[in-house]
Amino acid sequence: MIDIQLVREEFPILANKIQLSSCSQSALHRDVKNNINKYIATWENDGMNWELWMEVCEKARMKFAKLINAKTSEIAIVSSVSHAISSIATSLKPKKDKTDFLVSKNDFPCIGHVALSQNNYNIKYADFNNDNLSSIINEKTLLVSVPHVSYYNGAISDLEAIVHHAKEKDSYVFVDAYQSAGQVDIDVKKLNIDFLATGMQKYLLGIPGIAFLYVKEELAETLSPKITGWFGQKNPFAFDGEVVDYAQGAKRFDSGTFPMINGFAADSALDIILEVGVKNIERYLEDLSQFTLDYCEKNNLEIVSPLEPTLKGSNTAIKVDNANFIEEELKKNNILVSARADVIRIAPHFYNTKDDIKFAIDAIKKLV
Repeated sequence: MIDIQLVREEFPILANKIQLSSCSQSALHRDVKNNINKYIATWENDGMNWELWMEVCEKARMKFAKLINAKTSEIAIVSSVSHAISSIATSLKPKKDKTDFLVSKNDFPCIGHVALSQNNYNIKYADFNNDNLSSIINEKTLLVSVPHVSYYNGAISDLEAIVHHAKEKDSYVFVDAYQSAGQVDIDVKKLNIDFLATGMQKYLLGIPGIAFLYVKEELAETLSPKITGWFGQKNPFAFDGEVVDYAQGAKRFDSGTFPMINGFAADSALDIILEVGVKNIERYLEDLSQFTLDYCEKNNLEIVSPLEPTLKGSNTAIKVDNANFIEEELKKNNILVSARADVIRIAPHFYNTKDDIKFAIDAIKKLV
């Protein structure tokens, strides 16, 4: 059970703004701000404290592993999902009869950008649904990329079905969980996912610049990362640039020095999410989703998200003619939402209320 009044007190911005933009950037929690300030204090007062800074980043790695039911050794610290998919795409070795890289049409554009930048894959785009999986995932498919939740309209992918068909064809699955982690429960073991990546600034309450890459234990040791760095080595402090000696497990996908201040934010943010519990958050947001869908319908707004709350994440996408203009106008009235192409996305988190959503939709109605 979420005590909404106590929760809201921990997010100072909510005292004077309505922030419904978790699909882009979530609100700042006091504990995250305090942890960022701890990093700044050590830098200001100590000059540097590499041991502490590294320890905090490693704690964040451990907490993210717990969040998705993985081992800490299966998690790499990277800078972004673009970084993560680049690392995987350049590490896999297409064979003569298995070169297809299947990109979901719902993937965030960075996945397509990375795929098209490779010269050893046959890139294919597809809409995934349970009726076509057996035909689009075939013996030639090496890698399937799919978003857990769509950035555009919040639709939840049927990962269980996609992974099942991929395994039947001996194909790998990469999941972009940027729009799901922190609001939809994830169990990589139960789903049998090969690779999963997400950053922190959306539903995980952190900031841009740090992300985590899950690599299934039995796969990690078979891969030789082409995007690497000194932190991806077994002993980075050997300072030997004439030898590549990859670290064990997914840590071989670590690259350069960790983004320390981002690690401090991630460490505290993950504490918050783990304490509240993703399953509790998921239930709370399903109720807000139902309210949002109903209130949009009452106001004759066109919804492009799934109309069943269990088939979508927090994000409800409303079709409009002038999304960027509406986002800016709402901002002038202290309402923060997120525009993408031809939609306004209302994306609450566990600190939002039905009153927040009603106020925002009333304002949108006046602008369309």
